[in-house]
Amino acid sequence: MREEIGRVFSLYFFLGKKSGRARTFFLLSSAAVLMALIIRTYRLAGHWTEDGQVVFQNFLMVFFLQFLIVLLGLFYGSSIVVEELDNRTLPYLTSRPVRRAAIILGKYLAYLSLATVMLVFAVLVSYLILNLDSEFRWKDLLTVLRYSVILWLGLAAYLSFFSFLGTWLKKPILVGLAFGFGWESVIQYFPGTTQKLSVAHYLKSLLPQYASSSGKLGFLFIRLEPTSPSVAVIVLAAIILVFLALACLIFTYKEYLFED
Repeated sequence: MREEIGRVFSLYFFLGKKSGRARTFFLLSSAAVLMALIIRTYRLAGHWTEDGQVVFQNFLMVFFLQFLIVLLGLFYGSSIVVEELDNRTLPYLTSRPVRRAAIILGKYLAYLSLATVMLVFAVLVSYLILNLDSEFRWKDLLTVLRYSVILWLGLAAYLSFFSFLGTWLKKPILVGLAFGFGWESVIQYFPGTTQKLSVAHYLKSLLPQYASSSGKLGFLFIRLEPTSPSVAVIVLAAIILVFLALACLIFTYKEYLFED
């Protein structure tokens, strides 16, 4: 099984990094770098007084947490079967001596790896642009590492859920858009336990809570009733494993029909 997953991973990682979609998403993730450059220019000109840490935490973390990881997870996950149907390569793929579950897991890991490279590049470079000055301390990179891990968990969870939709539905992108930019954008600001029905709730629960009292990340903490970090990690891990298992199960037994 491991060897089969590795073969699928190698194939789709190689194909994925050369695709037009990868270039498009890399440019999109680089929008954060462009925004950081613009803000840094304004700061050097004296038109922006906010500290680089505050700008990164207030502005760019919102971009990463509520837009980029959702978008990457949505378009990579929802295409996991649809692209094979559109290219009419599914019969060839499933006729190979590779278990169907290995195909889903291999493609999931390949797309997760590609999206992770884009995400970490954007987070690290934008952070350094905003904060690399005479007051920069190398231990500040631990902050970047923490944010990167939190965002990666979110990316893995969204990609798993949207991969499940991609194996289950004919038009997963529509449901995915409604969930990612409708449900996730609204429900997390509801009071009470309802907000726990969103992936974003558990990601925000992992962010440093001191931020809400110091003004940093204030927008993300509106109405947040945080879950403990350990429980948040467990829930995110469960989301990843459960929806990946469901995606593998559906893809193993479902018959897919081509549309004319």
